[in-house]
Amino acid sequence: MTEPHAPKEAIGHGDGGTAALAIGEAESLERAPAAAPPPPGGAPVGRPRSLWSDAWHDLRRNPVFVVCALVIVFLLVIAVWPQLIAPGNPYRADLGKAQHGPAPGHPFGYDTQGRDVYTRVVHGARASITVGTCATAGAAVLGSLLGGLAGFFGRWWDTLLSRLADIFFGIPVLLGGLVFLSVVTSTTVWPVVGFIVLLGWPQIARIARGSVVTAKQNDYVQAARALGAGNGRMLLRHIAPNAVAPVIVVATIALGTYIALEATLSYLGAGLKPPTVSWGIDISAASTHIRNAPHMLLWPAGALSVTVLAFIMLGDAVRDALDPKLR
Repeated sequence: MTEPHAPKEAIGHGDGGTAALAIGEAESLERAPAAAPPPPGGAPVGRPRSLWSDAWHDLRRNPVFVVCALVIVFLLVIAVWPQLIAPGNPYRADLGKAQHGPAPGHPFGYDTQGRDVYTRVVHGARASITVGTCATAGAAVLGSLLGGLAGFFGRWWDTLLSRLADIFFGIPVLLGGLVFLSVVTSTTVWPVVGFIVLLGWPQIARIARGSVVTAKQNDYVQAARALGAGNGRMLLRHIAPNAVAPVIVVATIALGTYIALEATLSYLGAGLKPPTVSWGIDISAASTHIRNAPHMLLWPAGALSVTVLAFIMLGDAVRDALDPKLR
């Protein structure tokens, strides 16, 4: 007579049971999930939601996220097509109207050279948004790549990255910007973007390294390694999807910080330079005329504050949605 099969509850209680359970979990991750049988009553069965679907479900119901997202979309549109709401020329000057207040067709008044403040505020969004998005993308890609590889391979690579990041953390941002950008004669945004990426990647690299170190200790990663999965497959399929959420949160918040940093450097004369239209340049030019013509300072400063606040609050909302501990 054949012996009866051991019940499923007994699997994994002997020697090697933990490894068998982990390998089974990894195999289930490799295979596409089978469709669940319909319930007896014919009612539909809801699919289990992932972390990203749960986060999107929460974000859609968060009024802070909705408002900030609408503001950011509006800023992106006017950064790409400023002529939609400001068809005038931001460089056109009329010295006879210098420092005049609001007038019909010119709601924000004129600056010291008789240029329309409203047109310059709208066109100034392009430089600030370009610097913020490009610097954030560059720092996120470089930091995630270096930090992820250091956290995955460890050993001398991890030590080298940690010491290199400590060197960049020791450089004061404003002082480094004044020294680095003072020798640059280009009037484009790319020197400022390169400087921000140079000093911004260590923060994201540390976040990415910690996320990868935490993710690679999970049972399904160890089981995938036991099944013979290569380093590339483990990084792209098992580790990266579970380690990218903190990087997205930090990068979203850092975007608003980078926009403020660009305006600060431009205000000090080391960032963007004329004839580039920038909020920081206009704030610097208007700071000495705040008593006689406060409108020259209030409008570009207000636009800068709203932009930075929108990105930072959007990052806070994304962080709350992606952090399971805050649910």
